[in-house]
Amino acid sequence: MAEPDRRRVICLVGAGISTSAGIPDFRSPNTGLYANLEKYHLPYPEAIFEISYFKKHPEPFFALAKELYPGQFKPTICHYFIRLLKEKGLLLRCYTQNIDTLERVAGLEAEDLVEAHGTFYTSHCISPVCRQEYTLSWMKEKIFSEATPKCEKCRSVVKPDIVFFGENLPARFFSCLQSDFLKVDLLIIMGTSLQVQPFASLISKAPLSTPRLLINKEKTGQTDPFLGMMMGLGGGMDFDSKKAYRDVAWLGDCDQGCLALADLLGWKKELEDLVRKEHASIDAQSGSGTPNPTTSASSRESPPPAKEEARTTEGEKPQ
Repeated sequence: MAEPDRRRVICLVGAGISTSAGIPDFRSPNTGLYANLEKYHLPYPEAIFEISYFKKHPEPFFALAKELYPGQFKPTICHYFIRLLKEKGLLLRCYTQNIDTLERVAGLEAEDLVEAHGTFYTSHCISPVCRQEYTLSWMKEKIFSEATPKCEKCRSVVKPDIVFFGENLPARFFSCLQSDFLKVDLLIIMGTSLQVQPFASLISKAPLSTPRLLINKEKTGQTDPFLGMMMGLGGGMDFDSKKAYRDVAWLGDCDQGCLALADLLGWKKELEDLVRKEHASIDAQSGSGTPNPTTSASSRESPPPAKEEARTTEGEKPQ
């Protein structure tokens, strides 16, 4: 990244970059979102994000939305690391699976983002003949009053513009990937299980010469080459085989991984200062002096070592 020919970075991020803000990820045992939905009496956990179930039973989703609604959480070290990439002219695009809007709160613009699974930022009536648009503030007022949001024109349910299972991804996802991945110099993948398609297939879109860095609690994205080819998923991550040449895994907490990378780049103090400054600004605007777990984490003298050192090809420097 410090080299002149490594100036176009794409970040692929998932729920793991927001957990230190207090937002649960989806699949972690015991603590993940899917493991804690019993009170909604769903037929199965994923139903809360299925469009067919939502149209018949929207109440569980809106009850959950109140708990997770944007504006209650602060961006994490990971979010501000991505902002630093932008400020230093290195960020080509951030592709996010998250719907918490924390990338925007951290300072990324719409042009910097591909919100692959949609966003709470806008909402629309689900009636195909209406499709009236509503703002973030309108939706927030409805959700926090515990009323199922209904269209003011036709009285159909209004849904945030997040992508449910059974819905198409935004057109921007497909238009951007066609151009972005032709010119990417480095992929940084953070906080995602890479289990949901087509987002997971993005790792295979980069040229074969492009290095790929995974910052995650565990290795992911590894697929059997033959199976991947048969399913049209392309090449998975390869960290350990004798043929491995471009994939590196830093295993551990995503915030600490970003601090470790920032340290290698000489940005660590700049990143810590940015997190403190922005969190203080958010606290001042909200009138809250409550510290965020992320801020506390950023003040540690040095990040703990990863569970496993990055692999590099002999004679090759880490990217």
